[in-house]
Amino acid sequence: MTEFKSDQQATSKQRLLKRLASVRAALLGLLLPGGVLALWFYLSSNGSFSATQLPPPGEVLAAATSLIGKGTLWEHLLISLQRVGLGFLIGAILGITLGSLVGLNKWIAQLLMPTIGALRAIPSLAWVPLLLIWMGIYEEPKVTLIAIGAFFPVFTTVAAGLAAVDRNLIEVGRAYGLKGVSLVRKVLLPASAPTIFSGMRLGLAQAWLFLVAAELIASSKGLGFLLLDSQNTARTDILFMTIVILAILGKSSDGLIAVVEKRVLHWV
Repeated sequence: MTEFKSDQQATSKQRLLKRLASVRAALLGLLLPGGVLALWFYLSSNGSFSATQLPPPGEVLAAATSLIGKGTLWEHLLISLQRVGLGFLIGAILGITLGSLVGLNKWIAQLLMPTIGALRAIPSLAWVPLLLIWMGIYEEPKVTLIAIGAFFPVFTTVAAGLAAVDRNLIEVGRAYGLKGVSLVRKVLLPASAPTIFSGMRLGLAQAWLFLVAAELIASSKGLGFLLLDSQNTARTDILFMTIVILAILGKSSDGLIAVVEKRVLHWV
């Protein structure tokens, strides 16, 4: 009974230490954003910059409140989330599929890697005129461009992760009668899961980067359009607001994948 209580106390202590470590990490991570915000307040109020160059945080917040009141901010936000979500999903599925083939088969790797390596070097904006010619000006070219941005990081990391799996693990799996799909599912995927999730996080970050380029394609809604429109109308407050929103969305979506990764890898 005494040993059971001791184990319970040790477990509770470990949980408390983990929570304290999480709180400390969160507070430490807020130091730099807090410092940037303080510097923003200072520079926007001491005359170093005009309001059109660096609007005070209060004006940016007021612009966001105004757009929320009109309902337009939610429209821009939702359409961008839809484009990024769909583009990332398509790019990630293709990246995982082709990356798996390349990582597991050297013949396929020799066939695909030179071409994919060349395509990866093409700048994002270079795709825009071609996609406009092929797909028109509606949603298809925007989602496709985002999918292209998400594809390459996922493909590269999945291919590298599977190719780098310890061959001793594969031999052990084969010794237990595993082969084909069962070998991939029970040995290769668990061994390369951290790398695959890293690729997905990089792909999602790239999808947000490609969003702005995608929404330059004849858009009338979206955060990328809002960014460009605020520049054309000299609304620096809305421009800063959009940049902040993009940063928050990018970090939040990355955190969501990190939570999924933690849960999945817990069971691997």
